[in-house]
Amino acid sequence: MKAKQGGDSRTSPLPAWLRSRGDGVVLEVHVQPGARRTAIVGEHDGRLKVAVSAPPLDGRANVALVEMLSECLGLPQRVLTLEAGATGRNKRVLAATALPPEELVRRLLRPPK
Repeated sequence: MKAKQGGDSRTSPLPAWLRSRGDGVVLEVHVQPGARRTAIVGEHDGRLKVAVSAPPLDGRANVALVEMLSECLGLPQRVLTLEAGATGRNKRVLAATALPPEELVRRLLRPPK
């Protein structure tokens, strides 16, 4: 028999694209390079979809992704590490922070200013 997913009424389950790990929080991201604007645009195949205006040349889209996540999360760029996907659209980013995953979700999904 399967255990129930999620938490009680005081907690909400984390999205599929985010998971807590001993050294921080891992984000599974789908990047759309060469977009009109840089923004979080929703979800794609269980990943957080991020559009970046930088082209996918010479790692510029990766740099733009880390800059954007740093700004959205209110974390220094040095705590964000691209762990996988340097040459593809699907990427795994580690945020080496003690902030709870729920707070990171709140910061990522808040409406733009």
